[in-house]
This record gives sequence, structure tokens and C-alpha cells, in this order.
Amino acid sequence: MLILLTNDDGIFSPGLAGLYRELVALGEVQVVAPASVESATSHGITLKAPLLTSRVTIPGAFTGTAVDGRPADCVKLAVSQVLPRRPDLMVSGINAGANVGINVLYSGTVAAAIEGAFLGLPSIAVSQHLRGEASPDYGLAAKLARETIEQILAAGLGPRQVATVNLPVLKTGESPAGVKIVRQCTRAWGDTYERRRDPRGHDYFWNTSVFALNTDEEDTDVAALRDGYVTITPLQFDLTNHALLGEWSRKKWSGFQNG
Repeated sequence: MLILLTNDDGIFSPGLAGLYRELVALGEVQVVAPASVESATSHGITLKAPLLTSRVTIPGAFTGTAVDGRPADCVKLAVSQVLPRRPDLMVSGINAGANVGINVLYSGTVAAAIEGAFLGLPSIAVSQHLRGEASPDYGLAAKLARETIEQILAAGLGPRQVATVNLPVLKTGESPAGVKIVRQCTRAWGDTYERRRDPRGHDYFWNTSVFALNTDEEDTDVAALRDGYVTITPLQFDLTNHALLGEWSRKKWSGFQNG
């Protein structure tokens, strides 16, 4: 099995190296990842600049391709140009920080996995929740991620299908509360901004939001991660509201005429 591995924290991220070391147990792993941190870039792609690439060696892990672009760029370029053949699986992560709730829409990690699904690949995004100043044990996280990926593949993940996995904060020797298959929380995320003024008297604003796992929707990814579970959420990239589509399709719509 050929696995494409990428992320949004950049090719030097310890989460990427940790996941690589575990995924080689499943097959050949090729790394194509951003040259620098591209967090919260969502599904942006590069159209007005060249995509520069270079070979990067991470001692004790891999030699991969660094792309001066965004996570979705990396997946597109890997599949069309860089890899020796079409991959069998696409994995993105391990992201430094949870990607649950509405953050799924902002995440470059998840966007990379969705891009893989666009291109017809079974795809999985993996993210590690960080609590306060906690420095995660990426060796432990990567082992847990690999075991979870194996379970997802055994359950059945086909072409053009994508799942996002979130890992709880664990200390060395600890185990998660379990695994939960849960829906994405869709509650609005309350942003806060601090107003500041530059030396010339112009106002500017700094996003001071602090992400917290708070929810009253107990069947969601946010609640399950808060309670110490590994969360798995199957996603789709069809944004059509099919219920509203059906409702509107039954109504009579008037055409427009000139004059």
C-alpha cells in the first residue's frame, strides 16, 4: 500500500514525523508537505505564484518533498506530479491542535484530506488536542493514530470518502476513554477581538479567541473529545442542503423575461 502523508503544520512538524514512523508499518509512505506552517488556511490553493519544491530530510524519519504552498496544493501536486504512482491512502496530520466543531471548516489538515477525497482517494485527517501549554507525546499520539486508522480501514473507507480523527490529551502510560463515532458539532464559535492602535493612530484588531471544548450537544465530536475519547467523524464535501433542495424543487419558480 502506498500512503501519501501531509499536514498543515509544515514538513518539520514533530507530529508529521511521529505519524510517519507508525504508518510505515502499514506500507510505503511518501511525504509531501508544506515548507512552512499553513495552519487555518482551509482549502486555499495557490494560483498566482509558482509552487517551489525542495527535498527535506528529517533525521530518524523520512526524506520528503517540501512545497511552498498550502496543504491542498501539496495533495494536488503529490498525486499529479511527485509520487511514483497513485496512492492507495491519503493521511493528513498529526495536527497540533484539535479540529472539531466548526474548526473543521478552517483546518488545513482537514482540507488536505478532503482534497484527497476530491481526487478519489480514501482519506483521513488526524489531529491532537492540546490543553493549555501541554506538550503532547507525539510517539504515543502516533501509535494511537495508527491503531485508529487501522480500525477505520477495517470498517471500510472507500474512494472519495474522508474521516477526521481527533486524539485526546494523554500523558505517557495513559489510555483514552474509548473510541466514539460522532457527528460534527455545528454550534457557532464565539470569536473575540482586542482593539489596538498603531503608532500612527490607526486601529487594528487582534484575534484573542481561546478554543475550549465546551458544548451542551453531547452526541458531538466536541463533547466526546472533552470526555477523553478518540473521536471519528465521517465527512463529505457535498455542501448541498438536500432537504432544502427537495423542498424548493417542489415549488413553482417564475422565469425572467427582458422588457
